[in-house]
Amino acid sequence: MGKVIVLDHPLIKHKLTYIRDKNTGSKEFRELVSEVAMLMAYEVTRDMELEEVEIETPITKMKSEVIAGKKVGIVPILRAGLGMVDGMLSLLPAAKVGHIGLYRDPETLKPVEYYCKLPQDIEERKLIVVDPMLATGGSASAAITFLKQRGANNIKLVCLIAAPEGAEAVHKAHPDVDIYLANMDENLNEDAYIVPGLGDAGDRLFGTK
Repeated sequence: MGKVIVLDHPLIKHKLTYIRDKNTGSKEFRELVSEVAMLMAYEVTRDMELEEVEIETPITKMKSEVIAGKKVGIVPILRAGLGMVDGMLSLLPAAKVGHIGLYRDPETLKPVEYYCKLPQDIEERKLIVVDPMLATGGSASAAITFLKQRGANNIKLVCLIAAPEGAEAVHKAHPDVDIYLANMDENLNEDAYIVPGLGDAGDRLFGTK
């Protein structure tokens, strides 16, 4: 069963406070989201496999460890997920980046994929799906479904904040996927916004309304 892991590091909590603040402008908001994504990447990669290699220091030869195993892919859910990519790449510069775009059909209310471009070897990669907010869980669940349909079999979901309803919906649809959060918020309001939340992450990242 997938787990919900809340990363309660003091630096993450500190930066998340300013991300939430309505007086934080787009430039600072973008920088903070990227910084928190980088801090979260540190924990998300904690279970990476290592292998031993032999190197030579200026003093002597020695055996030391490097990352082994599957390569990494970062997949932002458009458009807000883009704000987390650079922070992740700062720790995982060799990762390939895919993109997946979804919209909600106004009649059926079901997510529809409008864009998907992924690394060719997706089935061989550990995928980190990123989206700042996990509200109803509909988009994240659909994105993970679309990735699995294309052969992905090792997926983690990383969000800044979530509503309990969204985390539960993703776990119900994808019990094999671990969810990493900077905070679990209280609930969704009648407009499906996370409370207390941070507003619309895409609008705040890109200065739109």
